[in-house]
Amino acid sequence: MKLLIINPGSTSTKLSIYEDERRIAEDSYFHDAPELLKYPHVNGQMPFRRSVIETFLKENHCRLEDIDVFVGRGGSAYPCKSGVMEIDERLYEDTKFARGGSEHPAKLGVMLAHDLAKEYGKKAYTMDPTNVDELIDVARITGIKGVYRNAQAHVLNQKAVARKHCALHGMNYEESDLIVAHIDGGITVHAHHNGRMIDGNVGSGGDGAFTPTRIGSVPVLPLLDYIDTRGTKAVRDMCSRAGGFVSYFGTSDFKKIYELVQNKDEKASLIYESMIYDICKQIGAMAVTLKGHVDGILLTGGLMIYDDIFEKIKESCSWIGEIYSYPGELEQEALASEVFKALKGERQILKYEGKPVFEGFEFLKD
Repeated sequence: MKLLIINPGSTSTKLSIYEDERRIAEDSYFHDAPELLKYPHVNGQMPFRRSVIETFLKENHCRLEDIDVFVGRGGSAYPCKSGVMEIDERLYEDTKFARGGSEHPAKLGVMLAHDLAKEYGKKAYTMDPTNVDELIDVARITGIKGVYRNAQAHVLNQKAVARKHCALHGMNYEESDLIVAHIDGGITVHAHHNGRMIDGNVGSGGDGAFTPTRIGSVPVLPLLDYIDTRGTKAVRDMCSRAGGFVSYFGTSDFKKIYELVQNKDEKASLIYESMIYDICKQIGAMAVTLKGHVDGILLTGGLMIYDDIFEKIKESCSWIGEIYSYPGELEQEALASEVFKALKGERQILKYEGKPVFEGFEFLKD
């Protein structure tokens, strides 16, 4: 059985071909922010991302009609439970129109998998999309009645890395307290308690550390002044694809910024150090969520290939708990293996419910 794994991100498209659980081809295609900002809306990237898929398959002597199952990373639909889910028409529509309120390129994985499966008469699945909601109630409340903090994170990679770490260290993920930080084009830092992501920053919602493509947390009053002059669309774009390094340098290419840092460029060094500082503050906040009981701090994502990021975080956060580095991500492997197990009947296949897991507290409704 051949599975095509489609994983669109804020700065890349990762693609894999698996035969059962054996990977036979894989590649990652980097897209600098200016290239993607040519498209006013994320959905407009669909033809471009499909062309990347076609290039990948051609390079690996495979045809779309040879694929038995299409598997896409997901997000942007209504918040849901963790697990493998079949992509049906309702999930496709709610993803396309971002019913969950967040526009993130991960949504294109579901949309591409759906369209390709429909075109070739096959099945399509997703797993652990960015909008899995396992938050504890106190993490949802804000200082504005009716406005809640929502769940938005690199759920797929965070959970895959946490499970791998636990397997390597003789631990049970469902009985562990971990802080997991995904550090790449987007950055999310979450507290994992007994197998659930109970709190963390809203990745593409203007929350947490700023990143190569995102603004992170910004004080509200200066932000309102900025909106008055630039408009809400500019800020919406900066929440997920035009903020952070793109705002400062006009590029999301971390290699270029890192080279400037290595050459002692004053501006690049300050922005770089500030991003890492913000990450450390998020890790400290999640230590509070776990009441100081931290079995490990796991650093993962594409930027963890840079050893000095690990060293700087270790310098600030090692007092919280032991720190481990898992450079890159396990998303392709997790999507392939878990979907394949589900198809064999070893994992439950969830059905998208078409409504949020959490719909507000009744006693706070008017």
